[in-house]
Amino acid sequence: MNKFNGFTKKELLDIYRTMLLSRRSDEKQLILLRQGKVHFHIGGSGHEAAQVAAVRNFKSDQDWAYCYYRDQAFVIGWGMTVKEVFLHSLAKADDPNSGGRQIPHHWGHKRLRIVTKSSCTGVQFLQGSGTAMGAMKDGTDQIVYVSAGEGTTSEGEFFEALNWASRDKLPIIFHIEDNKYAISVPRTEQTTGGSIYKLMAGFENLNRAHINGTNFFESYQAFQNAVKRARAGKGPTIIVSEVVRLFPHSSSDDHRKYRTPEELEEDRKNDPILHFVLSCTENGIIKAKEFDAVQEEVKKVVDEAADWAMQQSDPDVKTATDHVFVQYRSPDPPELPKSEGERIVMVDAINHALLEEMERDDKIIVYGEDVADPKGGVFTATKGLTRTFGKERAFNSPLAEASIVGTAIGLAIYGFKPVVEIQFMDYIWPAFMQIRNELSTILYRSNGTWKAPVVVRTPVGGYIHGGLYHSQSAEAIFAHTPGLKVVMPSNAADAKGLLKAAIRGNDPVIFCEHKGLYRQGFAARPEPDKDYILPMGYAGVVQEGNDVTLISWGLQVQRSIEAVRLLGDIQPSVEIIDIRTLIPLDMETILKSVKKTGKVLIVHEDNLTAGFGAEISARIASQAFEYLDGPIERVAARDAHIPYQSDLENTVLPTSQRIAGVLGKLLKY
Repeated sequence: MNKFNGFTKKELLDIYRTMLLSRRSDEKQLILLRQGKVHFHIGGSGHEAAQVAAVRNFKSDQDWAYCYYRDQAFVIGWGMTVKEVFLHSLAKADDPNSGGRQIPHHWGHKRLRIVTKSSCTGVQFLQGSGTAMGAMKDGTDQIVYVSAGEGTTSEGEFFEALNWASRDKLPIIFHIEDNKYAISVPRTEQTTGGSIYKLMAGFENLNRAHINGTNFFESYQAFQNAVKRARAGKGPTIIVSEVVRLFPHSSSDDHRKYRTPEELEEDRKNDPILHFVLSCTENGIIKAKEFDAVQEEVKKVVDEAADWAMQQSDPDVKTATDHVFVQYRSPDPPELPKSEGERIVMVDAINHALLEEMERDDKIIVYGEDVADPKGGVFTATKGLTRTFGKERAFNSPLAEASIVGTAIGLAIYGFKPVVEIQFMDYIWPAFMQIRNELSTILYRSNGTWKAPVVVRTPVGGYIHGGLYHSQSAEAIFAHTPGLKVVMPSNAADAKGLLKAAIRGNDPVIFCEHKGLYRQGFAARPEPDKDYILPMGYAGVVQEGNDVTLISWGLQVQRSIEAVRLLGDIQPSVEIIDIRTLIPLDMETILKSVKKTGKVLIVHEDNLTAGFGAEISARIASQAFEYLDGPIERVAARDAHIPYQSDLENTVLPTSQRIAGVLGKLLKY
């Protein structure tokens, strides 16, 4: 017999070898765990056949993989060496997955296009869809593999991703490896009807397959069909493979607490490697001794790889804070614009920055809710972009904030520059998982190998009778997140220059635009030329003074100017500093001013408690305490939600009168 089910003997032995490399690596990792050399393990034993069947249909030099933690056989089949697998398990410096930054089985390999994975279940679906979108926009036949366990399909982002992928016929294959348990919770308690396959029937353009994932040949056929379909531009496929979980969920779990001995024994009988061997031997294609020879060779490879990896260097502790940012702050201080045009309001300055940057770089893509023409955004910040660049580059997203940010991450991974809009800061929270645990961590957790320079524009702030859900300023939460740059300009010129800096940078940015500044004359400025860039991390001195340093940002800069005018009869000499960016923060300018004046007032619109003013206060107290001649004062929103009625709103939010009162008190010290 020359071939069996379309495979030569050599190919079948190679398939067996790949599955066995993963299985023996699992077993070796558990030995190292018991020896205290590995601190965590999450096994893929029982999933090998479906994974290896899948991987043999992809092109690892051009396709993309978003793997979940059980995909050890898949990554080995994709091209990761066993030595690299053990570098990862042992958290060694040269681990290509994370350099010791992530727990084991969190796969990521830049050269192999295995995208860095976090512990968060379900986030990969939207990211993979974004990468597939990038491949489609680039006109390639590249496709994306994304996998997860069946428990993860309970996450809302799974359904959001299927909706987007199906709507746009994206070249992506969703692999759900169903081992019947999400840790200890059986699928009957996770999914209505106990079948995610049945639930998928309503998605137009989505092909479905439900397979025995312990059968390599059946699995291979399903993935072959799905890959062929995706490369032909016919859209996504979801493959639900029934597999077995031969080990507990992880080394922190004991599945004997919730699974019967009979059930565990039944899973062992359905071992996919055992089935593969029996299928080949019973059909006379491979002899038992040939499999035995592979077993001996694999054991040697795994043992030698583990021994070698244990001798490799641990990460240098000096690198623990590397790769939080590509560049925290530009070394080049701001320069004046080469030329200036007519005065322009802030919303138009933002619009012009987007137009000019999209003309400069065709990889820039703008999308979000209602951003496309003819509406052009609820505040018209994106007006004209669709007419100028077409729906391929400026388009509406579904009304789903996690979808917006998640797909943007995938697009950025592919090589595009997404500038996305969250319509109001108040509604950014469904995307917070994608922002806090994904966007901000990708560079760090991949040890600097992957980056996702997404710009998230979002209108913020009150004073517009917006009530609780159209008035929030929450910049401090994002400033508290390592890896995010946080910007809040106070005027049109700064907004244009800072947005261009955000777009041209290599780090993710939360770009906060105060709605109350969009069309105000006091925020209008002569428009800087198209080449004007305002680097982040450089505060602006709005006015110089000697008596008090007043630090602010966003709309509160103008409120602070008005407050000083209210004290005109006292004629205080107040130095007003507009920090422009919270992260990076220009402490040099702040400290220089504090050392001159000896008194400090910080004004911001976010809540007083745990607001960013507290961080600035702490740094001043630590770095310039001996220069202070009075307490560091703060004026901020009261610790309440923002009400709709005008008098109530002005009671909660800072007013010029309230700022003036605190300023006058401070001047008396």
